[in-house]
Amino acid sequence: MIQKKISTAVIKRLPKYYRYLGDLLENDVVRISSKELSNRMGVTASQIRQDLNNFGGFGQQGYGYNVEYLYNAIGKILGLENKYNTIIVGAGNLGQALANYTNFDKRGFEVKGLFDVNPRLIGITVRGIEIKDLDEMGSFIKENSIDLAILTLPKQKAPKVANDLVSYGIKGIWNFAPIDLKLSNKNVIVENVHLLDSLMTLSYNIKERI
Repeated sequence: MIQKKISTAVIKRLPKYYRYLGDLLENDVVRISSKELSNRMGVTASQIRQDLNNFGGFGQQGYGYNVEYLYNAIGKILGLENKYNTIIVGAGNLGQALANYTNFDKRGFEVKGLFDVNPRLIGITVRGIEIKDLDEMGSFIKENSIDLAILTLPKQKAPKVANDLVSYGIKGIWNFAPIDLKLSNKNVIVENVHLLDSLMTLSYNIKERI
């Protein structure tokens, strides 16, 4: 596979390709052209070819793409052949909803533990996982070889907890706290998710059509 710097925009489109190809596999589609894939995804055929060419290209002129092969190849590019031991920090409504999302396990993200400071939540079991006190998080991470942490915390608490996670050896943080986390340790990857940003974008687009 060609090794080169891939733009963030291309990387962000890869999960969408993976999702659509997965749907095609479920419907027993064996091959598809870039034009047919374009019609389904709302991305131009040219864009699809350019994106996939960053990784060496996977199609044949006059044949198109082998759906199963391309699906598996993109899965490998995304690192989905790996298994990631994961914890959720913040076991309120959002944290529990994420813990109950079974597709995480299917993609290799296995939730091993949930943590909170609320005494009313500690001891409750969510999908077979007991919510533990936040004070136990450091030892749990080391004992269970945890790779990733999902944060669903108030923004005031997120920076300190994130820095604690870094000190415990976490490799990546999926942050749902309403703050952009910026860590001094650049080896730890942070993906900031702002649900309200998406909702406000929807609000703008509705307003423009009224």
